[in-house]
Amino acid sequence: MAKDTFFHKKATLNAGGKLIDLSSPKVMGIINVTPDSFFADSRKPAVADAVQQAAQMLTNGATFLDIGAYSSRPGAEDISIQQEIDRLIPVVEGIVTAYPDAVLSIDTFRAGVAEAAIKAGAHIINDIAGGQLDTDMFATVARLQVPYILMHMRGTPQTMTQLTDYTYVFSEVFDYFVTKYHELKQLGVHDVILDPGFGFAKKAEQSYELMRRLQDFAPLALPVLVGISRKKMIYNFLDTTPAEALNGTTVLNTIALSKGAAILRVHDVKAAVEAVKLWEVCG
Repeated sequence: MAKDTFFHKKATLNAGGKLIDLSSPKVMGIINVTPDSFFADSRKPAVADAVQQAAQMLTNGATFLDIGAYSSRPGAEDISIQQEIDRLIPVVEGIVTAYPDAVLSIDTFRAGVAEAAIKAGAHIINDIAGGQLDTDMFATVARLQVPYILMHMRGTPQTMTQLTDYTYVFSEVFDYFVTKYHELKQLGVHDVILDPGFGFAKKAEQSYELMRRLQDFAPLALPVLVGISRKKMIYNFLDTTPAEALNGTTVLNTIALSKGAAILRVHDVKAAVEAVKLWEVCG
């Protein structure tokens, strides 16, 4: 099937005045300023280490850098809003100072953290909770007029593994997107990206069902982000570890590209950029 029949009907994204073309898939590099993210090599709590990682990711071809200061792995420790801000803002400021043209996404479900980060120079809000854990999030995004990544999840990182009972997982995620996108449009949010939330309140087989049907989100006419990098759905299935899950990640990312993914959110930018290049040259 032709590439242009998939998700890319909303083909541009305005991030801080930068118009980003999503008709060609882009790569988002993950920077975790946390001490406990599930993939140990991604932990960069020190500002200098995070800025160095940003430099490497930008050199390797990342279009976006996604910075998170609250670990969302299953059972992660809950931290206060102030702790999250204290971890996050120095890193945002450090990257903005070193790389003023970098497009920064902020991985948070808290409106106050989101606003502080945007004021510090970030451009996009990546909310794992789809506004469900902070009722001020949608209004804040609308007021700030920034792009919003709308992810599907149930519960919290502390409870989500007990909330995996679906009748039809694809239909329920699709309907969630329809409802939430309508709310965002009513508030005047212009740029919305969808994230099915692989592994968030989903068993492995449910995540694989969403991957198999990824192209069926096309009627929503919105770009879709795929975030499966080194996740349990890969390393448990292959009986390996997060550290050994790069090959599996690349395989699934390539499948996601063939099904219309517009953004790959990854720990390993170079491998993902190469996957995009090879997929495009064969198309």
